Amino acid sequence: MTFSLGIVGAGQFSGQFAALFQAHPGVRDVYVTDLLPDRAERLAAAQGLAGTFPSYEAMLESPAVDAVAVFTQRWTHGPLVLQGLGAGKHVYSAVPMAVTTEEIAAIIDAVRATGLTYMMGETSQYNPATVHARNQIAQGAFGRLFYAEGDYVHDMDLGFYDAYRYSGGENWRTTASYPPLLYPTHSVGGVLGAWRTHAVSVSAIGVRDDRGDGVFDRSVSQFDNDVSNATALFEVAGGGSFRTNEFRRVGYPSHIRESRFRFFGTEASMEQLATVALWQDKNGVKDISELLEPKATLSPDDPSLAHVAPELRAAFTSGSAPVHDRSRLPREFDHLHNGHEGSHHFLVDDFVTAVTTRSLPSVNAWTAARYTLPGIIAHESARQGGVRLAIPDFGDAPEG
Repeated sequence: MTFSLGIVGAGQFSGQFAALFQAHPGVRDVYVTDLLPDRAERLAAAQGLAGTFPSYEAMLESPAVDAVAVFTQRWTHGPLVLQGLGAGKHVYSAVPMAVTTEEIAAIIDAVRATGLTYMMGETSQYNPATVHARNQIAQGAFGRLFYAEGDYVHDMDLGFYDAYRYSGGENWRTTASYPPLLYPTHSVGGVLGAWRTHAVSVSAIGVRDDRGDGVFDRSVSQFDNDVSNATALFEVAGGGSFRTNEFRRVGYPSHIRESRFRFFGTEASMEQLATVALWQDKNGVKDISELLEPKATLSPDDPSLAHVAPELRAAFTSGSAPVHDRSRLPREFDHLHNGHEGSHHFLVDDFVTAVTTRSLPSVNAWTAARYTLPGIIAHESARQGGVRLAIPDFGDAPEG
């Protein structure tokens, strides 16, 4: 069985995924649409896609499209996903899943009612540190896991200004103020992608920005947001906690590693920093940096990345790490670009496999809710000065 796919949004990120979807043997044709038609036309021409649509609505009405992949602005995902499911299309969505509890609940209801495939493409699901921790947890190597940390530390100066200008046009400052805790899935998903639990409460603190350049300015912000850095402490089901950091003003080399993780158990622990990763137990310390280090598959100077800020190109060039098991991937991917520490190949294959076999993908709607909703509630906690708030849970994905 094969299916056709429509790419929604022809920005800097979607082109990388369009090539992978087109190469996958489970995908027949790939189309694209964008609010700026010339961007869609350029992407279709550059990659030899099956064609373009003048609008998302036209794409959804077409019987030639079986599924859609949403790569649009962060706060637009929820409504676009619901439109896609409502039109009878399987949906792959970039992160985050949505920006409100109500949108998340509606997506889960729609998936349950339609039986269609929904997947959120969280790159941290296949971050090498998360993969290794997941494997070690499955083997019981940590003993009882009781605490973890996940950081998404990406300074605005390292490419984000250029990215927001590219996507936001003349009024880019209004959206560059996007609240850090409403983009939580890289940090939360990296922790919960290994630790099979979910957050039940949170207390969060935000730091008001003081750059004074119109970004993170409440009088300018579409989101009424003046916070650029935030920290959240979560309680988890079954006992224990984890802490996440979402930093947008930070002296840290995010172009080397923007997401990093630590896990602590009664028998062993694991810690990852920018250039080193360690496994520790009561007997000593083992350097596991090489095991978690992806090998570049594309030069940062490759012409295909000319439109991407130099500081952001690492997210598009990294290949697999030794900890990744590539045996399940189609051989068509062996010499294609990868990205975000080796995750892109696995995410595309997860979605295609789920659609073609009618199985649940790794980050299905219920899992996506557990990666996204904690940040939404943490944002509200920070707005209330750190008050501890309960986090709703939609339960586990249904079996079968």
